[in-house]
Amino acid sequence: MDHKREKKFLKLPHLDGGRELLKKFIRENLQYPAEALEKGIQGDVIIKYKVTGKGEVIDPEVVKGIGHGCDEEAVRLVKMLQYQSVKNRGVRVTTDNKIKIPFRIKKEHRQKVNISYAAKSKEKTDAADDKGKQEKKPEVYNYTIRF
Repeated sequence: MDHKREKKFLKLPHLDGGRELLKKFIRENLQYPAEALEKGIQGDVIIKYKVTGKGEVIDPEVVKGIGHGCDEEAVRLVKMLQYQSVKNRGVRVTTDNKIKIPFRIKKEHRQKVNISYAAKSKEKTDAADDKGKQEKKPEVYNYTIRF
């Protein structure tokens, strides 16, 4: 008999809408921590977690964090995810997943720091030259640093 047997792979829990909807979900629900905004912290937080056969996210754990409240915010976002439930031959399976959540400060939230200082110049003068000495104004330097 030359019957080809179909290979059955496990059905994995998945998100409706795929990656694009996931990116949109993160953009709309991410609340940048105030401490991270103040300090100009940016980067990616990687979270590993499990998805039950019912589509529930359990055991989120920070694999790579950047601190300043961003790790906790990433865990909060992951806990909000809801996957589709699946059954494999009547058995529910739990799968392992990883997600990278980017923390980028938007231009309207970036901070500016203005620094200015005056440089005094030293000149050698004699005590007799005090009458003819002209006072020089110090040079002023201004810098703007954007975070």
